[in-house]
Amino acid sequence: MAATSLPDRKAVPAKDQWDLSPLFATMAQWEFLFENIAERVSGYTQFKGKLHESFSVFIECLDFDHAMGRDLEKIYTYAHLRNDEDTRHQVHTAFYLRAMSLHARISDASSFIIPEIHSLDEDILADYLENPKIKDYRFYLEKILRNKPHTRSKEVEQVLAMESELFQSPRQIFSQLDNADFSFGTMTDNDGNRVELSHGNFISFLSKKERPLRKKTFKQYYKVYEAHKHGLAATLAASVKKDVFISRARKFDSCLTASLFQDKVDQSVYDNLISTVKDNLSPLFNYLEFRKKALNISGLHIYDTHVPLVNHVDFSMDYDEAVTTCIKALSPLGSEYTGILEEGLRGSWVDRYENRGKRSGAYSSGCYDSMPYILMNYRKDAINSLYTLAHEAGHSMHSYYSRKHQPYASHGYTIFVAEVASTLNETLLSRYLLEHTSDPRMKAYIINREIDNIRGTLFRQTMFAEFEKIIHERAENNEALTLKQFQNDYRGLLETYFGKTLVLDDELSLECLRIPHFYSGFYVYKYATGISAALSIAARIMDKGKPAVKDYLKFLKLGGSMYPLDELRIAGVDMNSPGPIVSAIDHFRNLVQELKGLWTTFG
Repeated sequence: MAATSLPDRKAVPAKDQWDLSPLFATMAQWEFLFENIAERVSGYTQFKGKLHESFSVFIECLDFDHAMGRDLEKIYTYAHLRNDEDTRHQVHTAFYLRAMSLHARISDASSFIIPEIHSLDEDILADYLENPKIKDYRFYLEKILRNKPHTRSKEVEQVLAMESELFQSPRQIFSQLDNADFSFGTMTDNDGNRVELSHGNFISFLSKKERPLRKKTFKQYYKVYEAHKHGLAATLAASVKKDVFISRARKFDSCLTASLFQDKVDQSVYDNLISTVKDNLSPLFNYLEFRKKALNISGLHIYDTHVPLVNHVDFSMDYDEAVTTCIKALSPLGSEYTGILEEGLRGSWVDRYENRGKRSGAYSSGCYDSMPYILMNYRKDAINSLYTLAHEAGHSMHSYYSRKHQPYASHGYTIFVAEVASTLNETLLSRYLLEHTSDPRMKAYIINREIDNIRGTLFRQTMFAEFEKIIHERAENNEALTLKQFQNDYRGLLETYFGKTLVLDDELSLECLRIPHFYSGFYVYKYATGISAALSIAARIMDKGKPAVKDYLKFLKLGGSMYPLDELRIAGVDMNSPGPIVSAIDHFRNLVQELKGLWTTFG
């Protein structure tokens, strides 16, 4: 039969695309603002060397800089969303690159501001901070002053700002290869149709019941990474070396401490996550052993870990039904929350389906002056798509409340807390689905999905976090970051985190070369801490009801006005303690036992 190919972007109906016209109705409008910003860059010179002269000059400089940043975000948001619609579209790619270039120019021109703030006489600074007009910038300035030991001279700061565009190169190269250049061939589905294999349907194929199809999908997918492994390893090594350069330039002890510093997170939080998870791997081993028996296979491979264990429960849910399901599942968060969300998901927030050249995966984006935007590659045959929609909706509602309740200077929440909002939604979705079925097979199916979500988010992301720590420490110790070293380190972690429960195919050591988040150093641990915090908050909401919901919504409205661990305390969670991690693992253990109990009724 003829192969089913992905549609070109122009063939996607408008109702299934996000609407970017509120940002810019035409490209000409984008060009106009781009040129306007470019002309205003020279305005920074009027403040250079003068921040000590008076409060009026100081506050005018802050207002000017933040107005530039706000307009730049609008330019950048439009450009990167257009670019991600089809990464092969050269005009949109040029827009994106121009926005990045403009960002570098502004960073260069404004690089004097922070060093000058640091050099202000203490009495002058104290006087500025007492002025009521400084209110919106108070936490922004607190963070700047905390960074004083890691801020260099004006000349060095200017050089670092000039390098900012170059620092994006490893990520950009990987993205172009992974999303635009790589072709994974075609697969034959169960109906005999030839279907193009892609990032978007890879997990869908690995969820199929036919084991030979799963194995073929896995081997064919990784064959592309095998063919490009040397170049990908070099690109990842360049990204790590970039992190080392920046951390040393800013006088941090390590890349890890540099990354954690911005969120005021102690390294013990990172280390406790890894040690706590590694000390409690037995529930994971127990689950994988059960999965092997349930599938009736002698050796469990990674391509056997996505297929649902429950037979004869086929999942199919179109996008509109998925929206309805999410809204009902999130009803404990209140009618205001769900009303705003439903209008957005059914309206113009979401770019729904995969098309040729579209960026893989999913995300929530936007800027202070836009609606939240969600990129999806929704598939009605994949329950992961339903969960992904709920996940990104959590990000988007966090953005909505932050922008509505915080001034521009403090609206931007950190990634640390962002993953809490998204994974909380997934947790509520699981609970809703379980409550609305009496079929033991369906219950087992949903529990199996939640188990695999926690496995992928808590255990797997912690393994990723340890891998990042290892390779950055190697670079800091001036060890060579070779393909072989990457594979050896990753293979060692696979053996630790899966024990003897998984047959480790040779291709699996290449997984470390295909993870986009490794190009954002020390990002992935926030998924693991996020799901742990989310499970704690969800339990609190289900136990305490409205008071806990009130605390959670207050947390969402904080944006970036506090450090993340302080914000989480308002939501009722203390992440300085290993308690939430242990509780998440206990929840995982209980789910496995529940699944085993259900299995005895029909397995």
